[in-house]
Amino acid sequence: MPTEFDLTGKVAIVTGGNGGIGYGIARGLARAGADIVVAARNAVKNAQAVSDLQTSGGQALAVSTDVQDEASVQAMVQATLAAFGRVDILVNNAGINIRKAPQDYTVEEWLRVVNTNLTGVFLCAREVYAPMARAGGGKIINIGSMTSVFGSSVAPAYSATKGGVVQLTKSLAIFWAKDNIQVNAILPGWIHTDLTAPTSAERYHAIQARIPHGRWGEPHELAGAAVFLASRASDYVTGIAMPVDGGYTSM
Repeated sequence: MPTEFDLTGKVAIVTGGNGGIGYGIARGLARAGADIVVAARNAVKNAQAVSDLQTSGGQALAVSTDVQDEASVQAMVQATLAAFGRVDILVNNAGINIRKAPQDYTVEEWLRVVNTNLTGVFLCAREVYAPMARAGGGKIINIGSMTSVFGSSVAPAYSATKGGVVQLTKSLAIFWAKDNIQVNAILPGWIHTDLTAPTSAERYHAIQARIPHGRWGEPHELAGAAVFLASRASDYVTGIAMPVDGGYTSM
């Protein structure tokens, strides 16, 4: 592997890293040499993800984490520092969606999406800032969405939070550039995950027809972009939002 992409000796926290896009990215970072902290709520899935990651020869740790909860996020970072002594990479991937028309949302449902998808990104980024700054730098990768760019007729709260993720990414990139912390976002396209599984067959095929590549993506196809943004290869890249979507947003 070219040295600028080598993550040997680096420690990466991946929220929501026990499945879907999060696990696809965690696996890619591990293959590039990073040690991985899988931070998610489901302890059973966490343990399975860690077991699978360790088969590739790297070190992995599971930390039960609720990104909505400030104390839980603080405990996640402390557990990482206790186990590995450092935090070099944060992938803010944890997210949820509630599919409803805007007028049908309760305030509780709205806040649940906002607190997970947007406030959770802020809390995790804020908590890793100090150890990254002390170490001389770091990489934060926030997972947005195509709905960061487009609206959505079925996911108004999700779209709003993912748009917010991109703007937060830009602001953090500006504030923390002096600390050599690069903050970027990845905007996944239509990817086969638990969140997209409820898509009806009719809508699935209509979406597929619009994708220039002619197919939906797989979680592991986010790994290349993540490794780039986590590595020295992207040291002069900050504040961007990179689509990984088979060309969907270009149509």
